[in-house]
Amino acid sequence: MNDFYQEAIWEKAWKDRGDTVITRMKKAGIEPARAFDQKAKSFNEQSFDAEGRKRTARIIGWLEGQGVRFENVPVLDIGAASGVFTVPFAERGARVTAVESSLPLVELLKENIAGFPKDQVRIVPEPFEEIHVQARGWSDAFDLVFVSMCPVLHDWESVEKVLQCARKFCYISMPAGSTEHSLVNEIWPLITGKPFGAKYTELGYLLHLLYLKGYAYESLITRETKTTEVPAEAALQEIMNLLRSHGVPADEQNRKTAADYLERTYPSGQVTVRQSGRYGKVLIRLQDLHMYG
Repeated sequence: MNDFYQEAIWEKAWKDRGDTVITRMKKAGIEPARAFDQKAKSFNEQSFDAEGRKRTARIIGWLEGQGVRFENVPVLDIGAASGVFTVPFAERGARVTAVESSLPLVELLKENIAGFPKDQVRIVPEPFEEIHVQARGWSDAFDLVFVSMCPVLHDWESVEKVLQCARKFCYISMPAGSTEHSLVNEIWPLITGKPFGAKYTELGYLLHLLYLKGYAYESLITRETKTTEVPAEAALQEIMNLLRSHGVPADEQNRKTAADYLERTYPSGQVTVRQSGRYGKVLIRLQDLHMYG
């Protein structure tokens, strides 16, 4: 039980964890910095459709309810994508530095911020992992550092690098468990002969280390669901990447099993994909707003 309260043990356990988002991407043959290159356009459309805007508004509303302000304050958006949060931050008056390594997403981000004054949003088209925080002058430079569903966080050292940039608040979101993906649930038993089993994710390490290290923070776990329709070929590519990421060979036999299932189940050629899961949102207070309470 004493190990439960040992920071070093938890830091090592997270660092040594073999099943991180990044390792799963690499198993699937996907470079994390380029993970969204192929689906940049569809991701952008989903981010700014009615459902996507509602989801963004809910998160920003939660932040504002916790005392975060945006008017004329510096914000660092790490993994900004096409601006799903950069744009509403800027609409609220923030001066945003948007870090994004996917060049297709950067091009879409440029389009989405075209209506703002030139100096309001600065794009940094580099992986955050390669940025030297002190050399950039980013230490304690931002009232809010925002990291939403970005694989840049994979151990406590990477969290510390993000926290180093924050002056008042740091927001981190990540899955609170394996995403429930309808195609995985449907095709996994056909290939492996058993149902797909959910796995724990890194959120538990993050929350426990924040607790052990004495940080003040609020956390929220919600369940969210998204349904999309994609062409069969795109669905097949997605399921093969998912199988690889979970250690299942993406060989010709498994590809044929998946392709036959999609053709038989979705004869129209449009595949309905349902994704759901629990997601954790954590707001870390680097500067206490109130002395008590």
